[in-house]
Amino acid sequence: MLRLLSSPRRLCTGLTRRELLEVGGTGLLGLSLPQLLQADAAQAEASDARAMPDGFGRAKRCIILFLYGSPSQMETFDMKPEAPVEIRGTMRPIPSVVPGLDVCEHLPLMSRMMDRTTVLRSIHHEYPLHGVAHAMTGVPAIDVNMELSPNDPRHHPYFGSAVEYIERQRRGGMAAFPQNVALPFPFSSQRTGEVFRAGPYAAYLGSQYNPVWTEFEGQADRSVLKKLGAVHRDIFDPYVGCKSDAYFRMASTTLPSELTLDRLDRRRSLLKQMDEARRDLDRSASGRSLSTFQQMAHSLIQSQSVAAALDVRQESAETRELYGMTLFGQSCLTARRMLDAGTRLVSVFWDEYGLAGDAWDTHYNHFPRMVDQLLPQFDKAFSGLVLDLDRRGQLDDTLVVCISEHGRTPKLSSGDGGGRDHWSQAYSALFAGGGIARGRVVGATDKHAGEVTSNPVGPKDVLATMYHLLGIDPHVFLPDKTGRPIPLVPESSRVITELLA
Repeated sequence: MLRLLSSPRRLCTGLTRRELLEVGGTGLLGLSLPQLLQADAAQAEASDARAMPDGFGRAKRCIILFLYGSPSQMETFDMKPEAPVEIRGTMRPIPSVVPGLDVCEHLPLMSRMMDRTTVLRSIHHEYPLHGVAHAMTGVPAIDVNMELSPNDPRHHPYFGSAVEYIERQRRGGMAAFPQNVALPFPFSSQRTGEVFRAGPYAAYLGSQYNPVWTEFEGQADRSVLKKLGAVHRDIFDPYVGCKSDAYFRMASTTLPSELTLDRLDRRRSLLKQMDEARRDLDRSASGRSLSTFQQMAHSLIQSQSVAAALDVRQESAETRELYGMTLFGQSCLTARRMLDAGTRLVSVFWDEYGLAGDAWDTHYNHFPRMVDQLLPQFDKAFSGLVLDLDRRGQLDDTLVVCISEHGRTPKLSSGDGGGRDHWSQAYSALFAGGGIARGRVVGATDKHAGEVTSNPVGPKDVLATMYHLLGIDPHVFLPDKTGRPIPLVPESSRVITELLA
């Protein structure tokens, strides 16, 4: 038998992590790894609550808000007004409803509802690049080549993809309604360049577990000057503001005008006949993936409930304005509607639009961009989402996580209007609902917000906490394409109990 050294942690199946690795490598118990995962998940629900930190399974649903490009910790939730001007910048703090918690002056709506959230100020890691994959998957390390290559074999599954995989194992198949949805459009598809960035993909689990993406149907009503090197362009950007007739639809599921549902059913029948003639293919991983895609595409095309949930125009003008008439605001509202309709996890990305180096990647014109393009829109969308969930009685079982891939440099740069560059030694994230404490600040940084001085945690600890709150043991394994067991998150990761209610 192959003996692998590992932690003696015992799973709910009664197997140690070491024993599970042995089973995954040799199959001596006669069980497939997915069967072991399913058994472990089922027993985890019935296990003694004392075996895990508080809050296990408190969140029934989850909304992830990912601010691509990375907001500055010093212009959001970790301001340093006593630092020199080249560190603190020009923005002032204002008090929030939580004693001792100041926020940026351009977040006035959030200042009045921070008692429903917890701020984590002490995230850090070793990779100051746009590693969405490092922030949102269990991959232990990342480099620039991986960041720009979604199909790099070294990648691990996105958080939403891993959740859906484990949930399918528990229920024994696909759900009737999409469970892993991402807004507002396929990631990095609306910027210049042909290279897609990595991150929100299922990696070795197979593309059938990728998030189901939407497409934005609408127009911007405001423009903003954007720069990329020598390129200066005035771009109408829906993240800054969009028209009221905006809505969303499932990506690549709109029927051509000449294709009726009857014809679609006939085509599906033909596909079924072809599938029956390809039994060898159907037994393979590729065949199973193809079959899954056919089922998903057909069900999404015919689903009036999916289309209705995505049609944010059905909301009242008052509710839409609560979130703000921006792409991010309306995406957050649509995320809430998808949860209402039956989705378990929705990811909302604030992505680049028009040019690369956009969104929260403020290497240039930092303060004008924060004022004109970013903070007011974020202020309205985040506060609107949390307040709306709270008034509907849904916040306690809905986990909301607002996160990014890193922070920004404490010291301002002098080039091109001033900016803050990449910094991963200390940055902040925001949590609400679903088992998260209210009105708390966790962790601290030094006088320049450049180094963590209290309660240091990493992105994998954040993921472990999110899995825990969704009722998933963060220390289970997933099978790669060869059946080899891969840790969901690195073994050293821990649930951040200081975040929990």
